[in-house]
Amino acid sequence: MSNLFYNKVNSKLILASQSSQRLSLLNSIGIIPFKVVNPGIDETILKYEKPKQYVLRVASFKAKKILAEYPDNVVLSADTIVVKGTRIIDKTENKNEAYKSLLLLSGGWHRVYSSVVVVKKNKVYNKLVMTRVKFKRLSQSDLNLYLNSNEWSGKSGSYAIQGAAAGFIIEIKGSYSNVVGLPLYETISLIRGVGV
Repeated sequence: MSNLFYNKVNSKLILASQSSQRLSLLNSIGIIPFKVVNPGIDETILKYEKPKQYVLRVASFKAKKILAEYPDNVVLSADTIVVKGTRIIDKTENKNEAYKSLLLLSGGWHRVYSSVVVVKKNKVYNKLVMTRVKFKRLSQSDLNLYLNSNEWSGKSGSYAIQGAAAGFIIEIKGSYSNVVGLPLYETISLIRGVGV
């Protein structure tokens, strides 16, 4: 398989993430961080926090936390959220909340924002990416089957575009990899920009 890089472990790059999708996306283009660290931060949405502010804050905090532990490295982090109107549709761990989230998305457009952050020697570089996604109107049967799969668990917006929910999507405007969890074009630009 050809890719933009050479499938060598990058001895300077740390991925601050617990997302297996982000690591898979990086690996698919030949970027292999030498270490992946779960930042384990509080991702609670602050009162009156707007979606863009939230995603930028969380991604930056993840990277800065890991850089404090590995100051000689370059840290890459990201955060992805699903937004309907002005409401952030957070990750859910229970079926009832997932049901409500999917009903909100059913039959209309929503936005997916990702903030990608690269931190090197306390300098923060970031990119904010937005993709629009349109869901078909979900039937009760669609909802029941999807909810019983448990694929929604721990996912922003209660779905994963790379899974069974791909069958709900009528149209997408923007970066597909952004919806998976890491906009690759912008990520490559940031990594190259810091010389890693």
